[in-house]
Amino acid sequence: MFKNTHAFSSFSVDDIHKAREFYGNVLGLEISEPMNQLSLHIAGGIPVFVYVKPNHVAATFTILNFRVADVEKAVDELTAKGVKFESYTEGPMKTDEKGIVRGGGPLIAWFKDPAGNFLSVLQDSQSSI
Repeated sequence: MFKNTHAFSSFSVDDIHKAREFYGNVLGLEISEPMNQLSLHIAGGIPVFVYVKPNHVAATFTILNFRVADVEKAVDELTAKGVKFESYTEGPMKTDEKGIVRGGGPLIAWFKDPAGNFLSVLQDSQSSI
């Protein structure tokens, strides 16, 4: 039924102005503003729609994973821009002092947008994720 249908993802935030600053200036994504909301233009041509929701509740899962060639470099660059990475000391996904998980899969580090939604940078190892 949907095999040839173009789909897109969306998620909510509580403050569209903070989201515009974060996604546009901190992360450096190209954005547009349809209907006073945001459209994130990411590689591959599939937009991601960001909308304001007054009773927004932050996602407790990763809403966007950004593939990068060098996760350590990405973490350093984002940290320099004020992004704080999550720290996990319990369970199988323990992070190092920079917030990077270095075992049991690809190198990955999680951070949050201003609305509390989880994002990650994930080292691309030419996998088919």
